[in-house]
Amino acid sequence: MALKIGVLGYRFMGRAHSNAFARLPMFFDDAPAIERHTLVGRDEDALADAADRFGFANTETDWEAAIDEVDVFYNLGPNHLHPEPSIAALDADVPVFCEKPLAPTVADAERMAEAASESDAIAGCAFNYRFVPAIQYAKNLIDAGELGEIRHVRGRYLQDWGADPEDPWTWRMDEELAGSGALGDLGAHTVDLARFLVGEQAGDIERVSGHLGTFIEERPVADSDESRPVTVDDAYSAQAAFAGGAMGTFEASRMASGHKNDHTIAVHGSEGSLKFSLERLNELELLREGDRGYETVLVTDESDPYVEHWWPPGHVLGWEHTFVHEDYEFLSAVAAGEPYEPSFATASEVQRVLGAIERSDERGEWVDVE
Repeated sequence: MALKIGVLGYRFMGRAHSNAFARLPMFFDDAPAIERHTLVGRDEDALADAADRFGFANTETDWEAAIDEVDVFYNLGPNHLHPEPSIAALDADVPVFCEKPLAPTVADAERMAEAASESDAIAGCAFNYRFVPAIQYAKNLIDAGELGEIRHVRGRYLQDWGADPEDPWTWRMDEELAGSGALGDLGAHTVDLARFLVGEQAGDIERVSGHLGTFIEERPVADSDESRPVTVDDAYSAQAAFAGGAMGTFEASRMASGHKNDHTIAVHGSEGSLKFSLERLNELELLREGDRGYETVLVTDESDPYVEHWWPPGHVLGWEHTFVHEDYEFLSAVAAGEPYEPSFATASEVQRVLGAIERSDERGEWVDVE
């Protein structure tokens, strides 16, 4: 029997995952059979159009009703809609896949993690950059000890879509709806990727020092003469101390002119280093002990993670493929009744780090990750 998929949200992430659902049976022979069953949203006309384009058989404006009709629930709505629908689905033992950050606040994230621990259903969080082949390749190298003792982890996520003060207000600029700004939207990816890559070698993040800034405090409302306040951060920076002694530096901004989607991470160890940039996502910069400089590794061989499902060596993959990979892993875990990572528990740990960065900014001092 095909898994009946319900999706809350039909814009950016709804489109990305719907594309992945369509690609799965074409390229992953062992992927579980799925049915794009119900698409959920508020605007009935826009919803009907999206359902037709994305291949969903049904639409629903009530997420509670949708949960009763599906086998798997994808919560791809705005951050403030993450907790209640996800918890309701888990209470009904329906597997949930939720967008990141897991929740607007640490308290909400912990409620969601608790619901997942008490449910018989699997719950996963959408940190799709884990599923870039070059990132998987990098993790394999780090776990094998190729870099030696981990000393530095540096991550940044720079965008410029908010640099113009005339750009309109969106829900992402409201604390009640989003929880935080660049910190939660972009920093969540960086913190998760750092923990994923070096967690087994360097331990967890124990202490942080954070700085948040808002440069444009009011934005115009689209198609209106009104304006609304910006109540979240436009940018953040943080230092981090790992349990094993490694040092971390993280930053993100929506105001970094000239950077469209610049997510980079670097790991430096006693015996080597590596660097990754999302804007060159098929490449990994690798330095091994004794090398004079970095080697550029094109991670597109059939032996590289996930690549055997796609094209001949050297035929590069794109951003959209990360969603195919993560949906393959999540839905395969659901079909097999096996654990999935990143889980709600893992995502709540990321939320605790983000919360600690906010507390540090408020207090002006280093704080422990509670």
